Amino acid sequence: MRRARLRFLCFLYFLNLINFLSACTKPPQTKITIGSKFFTEQVILAELLAQHIEARTGIPVIRKTNLGGTLLVHKALQAGELDLYVEYTGTALTAVLNESPQADSAAVYNRVRQLYSDRFHLEVTEPLGFENTFAMVIRGDDSKNLHLQKISDIAPIAPKWRAGVGYEFLERPDGFRGWSDRYNLHFAESPKVMDLGLIYRALVDHQVDIVAGNSTDGLINALGLVALVDDRHYFPPYDAVPIVRQSTLARFPQLRAGLADLAGKLSAADIRRLNFAVDALHQDAAAVVRQFRFSKGL
Repeated sequence: MRRARLRFLCFLYFLNLINFLSACTKPPQTKITIGSKFFTEQVILAELLAQHIEARTGIPVIRKTNLGGTLLVHKALQAGELDLYVEYTGTALTAVLNESPQADSAAVYNRVRQLYSDRFHLEVTEPLGFENTFAMVIRGDDSKNLHLQKISDIAPIAPKWRAGVGYEFLERPDGFRGWSDRYNLHFAESPKVMDLGLIYRALVDHQVDIVAGNSTDGLINALGLVALVDDRHYFPPYDAVPIVRQSTLARFPQLRAGLADLAGKLSAADIRRLNFAVDALHQDAAAVVRQFRFSKGL
């Protein structure tokens, strides 16, 4: 019995040794995964990062786009299901960090960069060069006939109007409630919550009278819509910034330089044209990005 027990213990020892050595010799991860939220601009930005990283560094990239809203994508990044995605500084500050909106772009960027590193071990890299703020959008005819140019202009007629928003805008601290309070707006009914991909069509079809869109949406001009001026400066800065896991940067040191190449390379006019090409002209996002990179010499 003693010999049998000794043989069994030896067997367990060698089995554990083999498992340990196998783990030590397991090849390191050779790919990175880039994700995006569930709207066109995010898909374009994910594709831009993916194409540039593959060309600049040779690192193969897995694309996981149209995943969902801010918190879902952020959690996927924390869990290691993603290595990288593009966020907006004001969104990171309010929706993820639950802090009050701030007006200064540099202050918001530095605050987000510091807290993302401290709390999440994520690195906020250099801004891509454009801001995508919320845009309160109305029909062009209403803007012209009712002389509406600023958000404050709609206060007298809001009780007759219906608003349409995405779910995130309804819930987040820099969203609908704070916005309507700042401008003293009282609509005819509770806002209709809908998918962002349908929001402009609902406006054109008169299902709603004002929607919370994005300032860089290509469909605003394509559909003859008007984005009202945020004359009371409610919305914080929303600079587009790639966010990457620090552990990913440690595995792929060349990734840092690849991301730095894109700093300041994308203007608001650029991203608006790219969004227009995909949303209005129905062009393939990968082809649109490829042409853009060629035009910029990237």
